Amino acid sequence: MDEMEEYEKIGEEPKSDKKFLKGVLTGVIGTVLVGVLGLFIATNVMGGRMVIGESESKDAEQNTILGEKVQKKIAELMGYIRLYFYDEVDDEKLANGIYAGLLEGLDDKYTQYYTPAEHQDMQISATQNYYGIGAGLSQDKESMQVTITHVYEGSPAEAAGLQNGDVIVMVEDIESVSMELSDLVTYIRGEEGTSVHLQIYREGEPEYLEFDVQRANIDLPTVEHRMLNDKIGYIHILEFGEPTVEQFESAAEDLFDQGMQGMIVDVRDNPGGMLTSVTSILDDFLPEGTVVYTQDKYGERKDYTSDAGQIITCPIAVLINGNSASASEILAGAIRDYKAGTLIGTKTYGKGVVQSIIQLEDGDAIKLTTAKYFTPNGENIHGTGISPDVELKYEYLGERADGYDELLDNQVQKGIEILEKEISEP
Repeated sequence: MDEMEEYEKIGEEPKSDKKFLKGVLTGVIGTVLVGVLGLFIATNVMGGRMVIGESESKDAEQNTILGEKVQKKIAELMGYIRLYFYDEVDDEKLANGIYAGLLEGLDDKYTQYYTPAEHQDMQISATQNYYGIGAGLSQDKESMQVTITHVYEGSPAEAAGLQNGDVIVMVEDIESVSMELSDLVTYIRGEEGTSVHLQIYREGEPEYLEFDVQRANIDLPTVEHRMLNDKIGYIHILEFGEPTVEQFESAAEDLFDQGMQGMIVDVRDNPGGMLTSVTSILDDFLPEGTVVYTQDKYGERKDYTSDAGQIITCPIAVLINGNSASASEILAGAIRDYKAGTLIGTKTYGKGVVQSIIQLEDGDAIKLTTAKYFTPNGENIHGTGISPDVELKYEYLGERADGYDELLDNQVQKGIEILEKEISEP
């Protein structure tokens, strides 16, 4: 899940007006690993840590950027800092800034350096458990505006009165647009029982709204489901985390028990997640074959495949939009290439690269873009996205004040129409 991006579980959610959200869902209260959690592409992996071989180490010494000129400049900068900086200097923070700056020089928004604490936070999206408020967030990649895209049932966010579509203006005394979402969510999370103050813009309200939301231990569902009528089932995958496969298969079984003959799978505003999660779900949909493959800088290819144990054979419609990214695009691309279902909505985000999480010796970690991924037919969709079979902009046909109902969602309605036609055909 990566940028894919990040969010305080605290992804654009079809339950709200879309006009505030342009960017990909960025943050599931921690870090949505936009690619692959733990996909280690290297010489060796030992004890959960990437180990650089001897020859690579020698090459690194010979080609280091930390030559005499660079070291001299760093020393010069430190001298000025020691002499003139007006406040106390935290050497550890300075060092972390150097490490982060080195990776920033790659000019890759998905590559990032993590301190031990940040590394721990990042893993929350895999376990779907954390201390927070229980809401999904998205950040516009241009304006930096942060919007609540999903308020989880039974969460502190719901109890406080937060709603889908609310725009977070301030977190305590921090302007939400002043930092990346991955950093902002560290201020939203906190110890269980403590509160965080949020200033909210809500469409239709003349003034900003103020909320004090008590943090709690949150177990986040990644799948929601219901029957839409007596034939069509609906599964909403919020992101692809560790528990998603089991939750998806349990939801599908329940819907089949209720008579489902056609399935709508909703990955709108789903920022992605774990590669192993989406490939396991695709194994339920697709016949034997490759569902996605990755290729690194050396041309080494790794295939992820489905077996012959296809368990979902009913007609399928997949809902996508501009915030469907990474693992969501892997799902959509494989469904498209195998002609296993109909894609409905708008073009996806276009993230066709994967990241590796590499733990360093001292407990720090880096997230490094290590490979491109390709759909079964060999397409890399990075920067281009996946176009739907049926292009249809989102429109909610009910009153927002009454809450969201899938049956009043025009894209869901189109899915029902297409599936019922397929079911009725001989």
